Amino acid sequence: MSTSNTLRPLAGLKQAVRQCRAERKQCRHYATTTQEQWAATYPPEKWAATYPSLEPAQPSKYKAPSEGFRPSQAIKQNRVNENLRKIKTYPSPRSALQICPDPVKVVFESQLKTLDPTGARTRLFSPQNADRVKPGDILLVRFKNGDPFSGVCITIRQRNSPIDTAILLRNQLTRVGVEMWIKIYSPNVEGIEIAQRKQGRRARRAKLTYMRKPKHDIGSVENIVTQYMKQRLGTASSGSVKGRDANSHKKGGKGKKGGKK
Repeated sequence: MSTSNTLRPLAGLKQAVRQCRAERKQCRHYATTTQEQWAATYPPEKWAATYPSLEPAQPSKYKAPSEGFRPSQAIKQNRVNENLRKIKTYPSPRSALQICPDPVKVVFESQLKTLDPTGARTRLFSPQNADRVKPGDILLVRFKNGDPFSGVCITIRQRNSPIDTAILLRNQLTRVGVEMWIKIYSPNVEGIEIAQRKQGRRARRAKLTYMRKPKHDIGSVENIVTQYMKQRLGTASSGSVKGRDANSHKKGGKGKKGGKK
């Protein structure tokens, strides 16, 4: 069976044509006639009909564009069809930024008027108030539908909106440490009172978490709150009162020496 290429005869023909092209007579490439002879042989009527682009320009039915016209400007005098339907346009809406530059502040103020109409609770925790609540103070929180809760303020948490401000109170019930988060603007909170300021030096931390250790735990604040309630009623003299079990972590003193010498 033959395996020769079927395109081989065509390749030989191509070589022969290439050879004939190389041996053809060379033509002259410069002009051999004058302009008058060219015009007599090829009159304008003949080549003008052959090349429509060379025909003289016809007068246009549209007005010429004005001076300084740019094609991107769709002005009325350059439109092809004057009977176009007018597109209805609507005015742009008012800018929300101009109407309310700070919407979060507006929402906060509206909520504050509902949750704290007198502003007393805001002043109690305001950083500009010198008598504000500070970590280490003993607070008494009264609720509308429950028993009051008292304890030492360990931290004041402020996150997101000022409405979310909360305090962490710590107390001891039956010698068991109990902590409770209370939101100061909660509708369930009826009032917050300072039973006693922090004794001793000013707290140098914003979070007094070290008070959970027995060494720094002040114990139950029940006696302090009871003394504060009596002072409000005017039935007790003023004076600092320590919490119960405040020094329970300490060992008792040395026993007395018994017997005589």
